[in-house]
Amino acid sequence: MILYLMRHADAGTARGNPLLDSKRALVKEGKNQCMLMARVMNALKVQVDLVVSSPLKRAMQTAQFVGTELGYEGKVEISPALAPQGTYADFQQMLANYSDRENVLVVGHNPNAFKFLGQLITGNGGAAIRMRKGSVARVDMEHHPPRLQWLIDPRSARALYASVPKRSRPKTSRK
Repeated sequence: MILYLMRHADAGTARGNPLLDSKRALVKEGKNQCMLMARVMNALKVQVDLVVSSPLKRAMQTAQFVGTELGYEGKVEISPALAPQGTYADFQQMLANYSDRENVLVVGHNPNAFKFLGQLITGNGGAAIRMRKGSVARVDMEHHPPRLQWLIDPRSARALYASVPKRSRPKTSRK
């Protein structure tokens, strides 16, 4: 399985009340992050068989926006293992449930996202990997321990897009 582990995009300021916080939606910047990361994933030829999200609104929106842009036409699955209170054991069980899939996009929250990623690739959680809002990591689960193949955040993606010329070939004159 190739696992794409994504942190939800920007949803503004956290709310003190957990019930209100769970209903917090993406802000405009968050929607832009989703579109940018979907374009990057498309450029990297990412295809997904399944999209799984935390039950919180901001994660579900991120999963729906990115999944749609990647051409995923199925229903976004909801898993409490990706919720902020989810444990690594819950996360592993969720992955086992979808082990028959080839390419799975999961959308969750920090600190779980970076902790789960660290535990996946080291086996003991010894790695501290920063995942900004909207970041996505590609992990090859076929290796033991699984291998982190890449990790891209919206800030890096924007910088790359800005540095690439609009044309791939230099302009030549026809005299």
